[in-house]
Amino acid sequence: MRQIIRVRRPDRNAKEAKVQKIAFLGMGAMGRRMAARLLSAGYAVTVWNRTADACEAAVSAGARTASSPSDAAHGADIVIAMLRDDGASRAVWLDPETGALPALEPHAVAVECSTLTPAWIGQLAAACEARGVDFAECPVAGSLPQAEGGQLHILAGGPPETIDRVRTVLLTMGTAVHHCGPNGAGAAVKLAVNTLYGVQIAALAEIQGFLRLAGLDLATAAEILGGLPICSPAAALAAKAMLGSEFPAAFPVDLVDKDFGYLTATAAAQGGAMPVAGAASGVFRHAVERGLGADNITGVVQLYR
Repeated sequence: MRQIIRVRRPDRNAKEAKVQKIAFLGMGAMGRRMAARLLSAGYAVTVWNRTADACEAAVSAGARTASSPSDAAHGADIVIAMLRDDGASRAVWLDPETGALPALEPHAVAVECSTLTPAWIGQLAAACEARGVDFAECPVAGSLPQAEGGQLHILAGGPPETIDRVRTVLLTMGTAVHHCGPNGAGAAVKLAVNTLYGVQIAALAEIQGFLRLAGLDLATAAEILGGLPICSPAAALAAKAMLGSEFPAAFPVDLVDKDFGYLTATAAAQGGAMPVAGAASGVFRHAVERGLGADNITGVVQLYR
């Protein structure tokens, strides 16, 4: 009698996770948590940060540390960057001596997850094309708890086939990949997301100042406002956070200020008017000038105390 041997098919995603090599550039608060998700999924991860001590947690979890973006990118299948601004992104990717892009092989994919301007994303995409490297912009919506729990929303821009190449990796860090359009579209949507949130926070801080002057109990007022249909869930959480005296940064004021500047400058370059965003931008600029830049976004309430 012929024996039937049933062979268990290997899990495709698990196999991919074991063989794919990922370089992660930028071990800030978000980058550390995103890299940790990749490590826990079994990917071979190499990390780099301008200050090497920020890599310690990732190295303890099994990552290799690199001496430069170029060193990290050498031999990688996917290179992901999570950086502060356009200037940092330009240096990390394009520096002729230490940049990641010159070290990438043609089969690799470059993924930029930072919050940047659409104009710079367009330049970086062109540089990748000239190098023969696929490029996808994938800024993320969410903060530290979402990054730690793999619950980020990925706002992807670029060719659909490129995004599909890295979709499994992206879903290790997030719950959904939203294809926003061509390169630059993800950056535009991310700036819109941060602006919508920032406008709400600026308004809430001002409203708390008004309610304080009116002699109301702010905790009660925050509970009432947060339970009404007009208040978004994010704003309701922020209103409660504004009641405290400590504002540990998840989304620091100086980065909020940077993002508002990117949005208003991008709109102005296209002849667009952003009066509401401009007014909110002024609030965060004032907060930075008052020394509140390192506080969380909700710390702008201190302007009204």
